[in-house]
Amino acid sequence: QVQLVESGGGLVQAGDSLRLSCVASGRAFSTYRMSWFRQAPGKEREFVATIIWHGSTYYADSVKGRFTISRDNAKNTVYLQMNTLKPEDTAVYYCATGPSARPALVRASYDYWGQGTQVTVSS
Repeated sequence: QVQLVESGGGLVQAGDSLRLSCVASGRAFSTYRMSWFRQAPGKEREFVATIIWHGSTYYADSVKGRFTISRDNAKNTVYLQMNTLKPEDTAVYYCATGPSARPALVRASYDYWGQGTQVTVSS
């Protein structure tokens, strides 16, 4: 059974940093796309960042230059380093995985999702 487990969320102040982790189990993920999405209260779940097997990345404009996605295929783990956090980054952050050929920004492209980890940024 495929599982994605996120960790690393918390309550921080504006300008602080956090690193989220997502550990995948149940299959080898090295050739799949790994992505992060987030969902703020009352809003749609939105794309944050993605990374494919050879390391190519893509970011939402709202986080470009502040967030960095990376992966360790040997550990089946994807990370999201979040710097210079803003109150508008407050959300539940989810990792997801799916075939690399599917569009990264489309939620339906992903076969598996984690349970989410809460990130709260105070002003």
